[in-house]
Amino acid sequence: MKATGIVRRIDDLGRVVVPKEIRRTLRIREGDPLEIFTDREGEIILKKYSPIGELSQFAKQYGDALSQTTGHVVFITDRDQFISVSGTNKKDIVGKQISKDLENVVNERESVSAASADKTFIRVGSEEDNEYTAEVISPIICEGDAIGAVIILTKDAKIKLGDTEVKLAAAASNFLGRQMEQ
Repeated sequence: MKATGIVRRIDDLGRVVVPKEIRRTLRIREGDPLEIFTDREGEIILKKYSPIGELSQFAKQYGDALSQTTGHVVFITDRDQFISVSGTNKKDIVGKQISKDLENVVNERESVSAASADKTFIRVGSEEDNEYTAEVISPIICEGDAIGAVIILTKDAKIKLGDTEVKLAAAASNFLGRQMEQ
């Protein structure tokens, strides 16, 4: 754990203010849910709650099936980080933050289908996305809230992702959103 040197007092209602710098660094927005844990040493741990993170194993299996069917790389994200990676050996991407551009696409509930040369092409992460030549992004919507995205990517410049991949990504994101509602 990293010490910040910031000290806050608990008010009479038991509330503690999380400093703006920490909220900005961790991308915690007003209204975001936080999980609260305690450990044996008496520490209280706050962790951003990821609703789709509860389905991480299920999302991984769905992503694997989608990747095997299409032959493309499939990422499943929540609003902040990668939850599942299928079709590539870069498993270390899981848990890393998504790009600000992708976060904006998810929050705006936009679907994207683009080649790397297009202005609409979105960098999905920091280091891994230079090798991809085309993408399809479909936001996961649960009870009216955007909670993540299903992303289909290809490295092969000869392959154009089309209507089939757009529909597959939309079906996957729709299915995952409905699973979260149950």
